[in-house]
Amino acid sequence: MVAWIVALIAVAVAIWSATRTYQARREAYGASARVELTERQAKAAEARTLALTEEIRQLARKRIPAAATALSHRSAPVPGLREASGIEGDAARLLTEAVQAARTAVLEERGRVDAAARSAMRGTSAKIQSLLNQSQHLLHELQHEYDDPRILQLDFRNELALRRTQATAVLCDAWPGLARQNSSLVEVVLGAQSRVPGYERIKVANHLRQERLALVARAAEPLAIALAELLANATAYSHPDTEVPVTVQQTAGRGALILVDDAGIGMDDDALQRARTLLAGPSEVLLTELGDPPQTGFAVVGRLIARYGFSCHIESSPYGGMRAMLRIPAHLLTVIDDDRTLSVLAPKPVRALPTEAADAGPGAAVEPAAPAPEAVEPAVPGPAGTAGASASASGEAAPPAGLPTRRRRSRRAASPEAPADRRRTAEEEPGLRTPERAGAAWAALQQGTLSGRNAPATPPQAPQESPSDDQGDET
Repeated sequence: MVAWIVALIAVAVAIWSATRTYQARREAYGASARVELTERQAKAAEARTLALTEEIRQLARKRIPAAATALSHRSAPVPGLREASGIEGDAARLLTEAVQAARTAVLEERGRVDAAARSAMRGTSAKIQSLLNQSQHLLHELQHEYDDPRILQLDFRNELALRRTQATAVLCDAWPGLARQNSSLVEVVLGAQSRVPGYERIKVANHLRQERLALVARAAEPLAIALAELLANATAYSHPDTEVPVTVQQTAGRGALILVDDAGIGMDDDALQRARTLLAGPSEVLLTELGDPPQTGFAVVGRLIARYGFSCHIESSPYGGMRAMLRIPAHLLTVIDDDRTLSVLAPKPVRALPTEAADAGPGAAVEPAAPAPEAVEPAVPGPAGTAGASASASGEAAPPAGLPTRRRRSRRAASPEAPADRRRTAEEEPGLRTPERAGAAWAALQQGTLSGRNAPATPPQAPQESPSDDQGDET
């Protein structure tokens, strides 16, 4: 009996011992698994931390700077998450929000800086413009007193500086700074021509049906500024041996159209798209987006377009470069009184061929109307003030090879069978305008009015500007 009890006790002890051993092994295995799991979790957390660190580093070094660059250069790429598989949920969302917040902050700061810069430039431009106007008045007085061609050269350079100052003021949303009365459209074109280096290369053809078609007072100076910027681009980005044809014509919608062609280098697609965007008159143009040095020409024209209601379109020119089409709506046009004397330098309207198209909308290639046999080549104006162009009697320059040319043709005598009034018109019509006649007419006009220029009897040699004196503002 005792033996059975001892045996039972031994069996119980063995079972208990085996159970304890099994539990101990099980606990050891569980502990090992937990340690391994902990190690794996620690490694995964370390990998996520490392990936997040790398993303934050890329955010600071690449993504935010690239996002700021893309605000000015829209084609610049902005990198995304570097470790997309390791960054999920809130972390990825917060990183994206950080980029957007940086973009917003950069835009707001640029707007504040740009507004402060425009305000400072408006004040500075107004002061400089006032001084230049005073200098211009003094130079005009000196031209009355002294017969010195150098005064004319100083006047021209003063005019270039004044145009630059006006353009800067307009870009900063300031008033152009000059009030004018209703002004003949052709005289406004000549005034814009006189503000541009290489003005002698610009050939104006007048195809207006109404010789006294004029701009209303509030639009005269803004249009002169815009056209001067387009002419400056055309002369600066075309070969100095080529002409810049300018055609002034009326449209069927009672408006007017000014075409500026050049035989320059043209534009690539990106530059053309950027120029058209600026010419569309955006609500705001940041000075920081105009490059270094700033290219302001099309931006200035766009600001004037947005404010005064005319429009401008550019496209490839049949002359090989670019064509700018400045369209003036009917509400900005008027007709000046017959008692107003037009400038003797203004080219007379030429009669167009019967097949000439009456209108050409923006986007369409508009060819200048062909002159009739009686057409007279207009005289080339020299440097002048803002109100008009003064005399620089120069000969007709031979156009370069490959460009359209206009030839002088002798006038036909009136036919005996022609009606009496037509024969009388042919007899009374003045002869061809020569440099000598243009100079003499200009001298007579100056002697008869205090508001004209006092040019010498023999017009001085027009100043030859070097390419560094002034450059166009767009590529």
